[in-house]
Amino acid sequence: MWNILQLTTRYINIDGKIFYMVNLDQKDREILEILKKEAKLTTRQISKRTHIPITTVHNRIKKLEHQKIITGYRAVIDKKKMGKALGAFIHITIQYPEEPAETFQENVAHKIASLPEVEEVSIVTGETDIIVKIHVSDTDELNGFVVRKLRTIKGIDKTRTSVIMKHIS
Repeated sequence: MWNILQLTTRYINIDGKIFYMVNLDQKDREILEILKKEAKLTTRQISKRTHIPITTVHNRIKKLEHQKIITGYRAVIDKKKMGKALGAFIHITIQYPEEPAETFQENVAHKIASLPEVEEVSIVTGETDIIVKIHVSDTDELNGFVVRKLRTIKGIDKTRTSVIMKHIS
């Protein structure tokens, strides 16, 4: 017997790893767009906006959660009101030791992610190896974070900091 996940899924093999890609229809995309902007809405409110029956909205959201397309819900915090008005992206290059590069880079990224100021850590391609997003109260705190925390992590070679001038949602 086929279930809904099997009917809407195709599997792909990338470098020996199996991934599944879910086929989303227009109704799923509408629901996701609304949730992306306002995750706190009720199924009734989403139903009114999309003209999709409430039970259908509910079932589709549950399906999207089950398929791990929706992986969680979060609150968007006003950083300035929390005393963290200065945002920055920090581009990091890694100095690789003898151990495998992928493992080492991920270990460094996990150490960075454990720091309380850090909001996001991404391993990237290009001139830098890792990009970190943080929010702090001022330039003194930013300097302390980079000099006393980041640069003390084994494997971090260089950092380049870009201060966020304005955030556009």
